[in-house]
Amino acid sequence: MPSKHALFLFAHQDDEFGVFAEIARLLAAGDRVSVVYLTSGALDGGPRPDRNAESLDVLGRLGVAASSVHFIGEKLGVPDSKLVEHMPAVLAELAALCHRIGQPELLYLLAWEGGHQDHDAAHLIGLALAKSSHCLPQTRQFTLYTGAGLSGPWFKLFAPLAANGEVMARRMSWTERLRFMRYCFLYPSQAKTWVGLFPFLFLHYLVRGTQLLQPCSLARIHEAAHDGPPLYERRGFCSQEDFFRAARPFIASSIGHVKELRP
Repeated sequence: MPSKHALFLFAHQDDEFGVFAEIARLLAAGDRVSVVYLTSGALDGGPRPDRNAESLDVLGRLGVAASSVHFIGEKLGVPDSKLVEHMPAVLAELAALCHRIGQPELLYLLAWEGGHQDHDAAHLIGLALAKSSHCLPQTRQFTLYTGAGLSGPWFKLFAPLAANGEVMARRMSWTERLRFMRYCFLYPSQAKTWVGLFPFLFLHYLVRGTQLLQPCSLARIHEAAHDGPPLYERRGFCSQEDFFRAARPFIASSIGHVKELRP
């Protein structure tokens, strides 16, 4: 079978940990993998060469060539946590990039799950690209973390929401699990974040050990990710109301008719 072009859209350097297994699987099958980061990874929008180097190292270990990794968020100066305010410019830059490197036949997006506001914004940008590239049926979303059903700062890792559709789970070998867990120690600049994430990742790899993917839907984004306030609001990063207010014009212009977005 001819190889396919798979494009992964990440909000931040290290988001790739949610799809280590899928990237490795595609490369082993002979497909071409491209990776795009949509924010600079810095709160002020400035460059973060340390974070770039960490992700390039991990992706290189998976087999992704450095020339296939693109930091458009850094190019545009998009601040970490503010992606929703820059979506039109990011989509335009992403479309120009795809014109140069080829349109994706397979597209992977962060899930619509109310975990981090940049993750949900990246999902919207990805859906706009999927629509314009006519690859929505071949677009998959992957879960990182969500606060659905919880309160305060608590979250669940790798907990796909039922509202996002059928869960496609592929069980990883123990060799893969050990390999991918080692990669999680290769992000020293994010050590504080990983102190909170790794115990849950370890438990998932130990008990379930699955790569989780779900389909994507244009209709799904016209509703909140889940009942109750999203994790990013509970942590004081961004209110759901402000996120929806910023997202409405982009959805209307780049994805389609926008219903009233209700928390």
